[in-house]
Amino acid sequence: MAAKRSEELLKELEHDILTGTLTPGMKLDEKSLTERFNVSRTPVREALHKLASIGLIDILPRRGATVRKVGLKELIEMFEVMAELEGLCGLLATQRMTNDEVQNLRHRHEDTYILVENGQYDTYYDANVLFHECIYKGSHNNFLAEQTMNLRNRVAPYRRIQLRTPRRLETSFAEHEKILHAIEARDAEQTSELLKSHVTVQQGSFNNFISTLPMDLLRDGS
Repeated sequence: MAAKRSEELLKELEHDILTGTLTPGMKLDEKSLTERFNVSRTPVREALHKLASIGLIDILPRRGATVRKVGLKELIEMFEVMAELEGLCGLLATQRMTNDEVQNLRHRHEDTYILVENGQYDTYYDANVLFHECIYKGSHNNFLAEQTMNLRNRVAPYRRIQLRTPRRLETSFAEHEKILHAIEARDAEQTSELLKSHVTVQQGSFNNFISTLPMDLLRDGS
């Protein structure tokens, strides 16, 4: 129960930071957060440490937690690397996934249709994570899967809020359908390219997403 509450807090604080409700330099006081969310300090501390691990806040001795500015260059670089890792996972998964694994991926994808229809952003994001993890694991390269998931966790807040840009849920579902068809056809090169474009910074959805972020959240440097 405590872990679930910590995850809920994490999502709410992520959203507040990325939408500008919590601005760079703002102090995140444990006592105030426990009162705001009506919880003990344990889930608050867990949520703050997770936010620090993905680079949304800084936690300094005797100064506590504060919202940090995100380097636009850093954000773009992370998405560029994420695209390459996803592409490599897709390349290997298309060559190595068993038929049962491909069928499981098909089920994962089809289960998200109703979520898109109902506009269930957060639930879709969770299902989206499972879809991509099937591909990571399908690469049958544990080191690659681990590194990809590590970076995925780092960019998770941005990918989660990105789904709230207009029509992004529908577009994401359509892109997953194409990725799945390429895997089913065992077209490794096509799968790789589709996965890269799914998260690449060149996509209009990413540029539109950047434009929705509060300007004071981003800094120009690395």
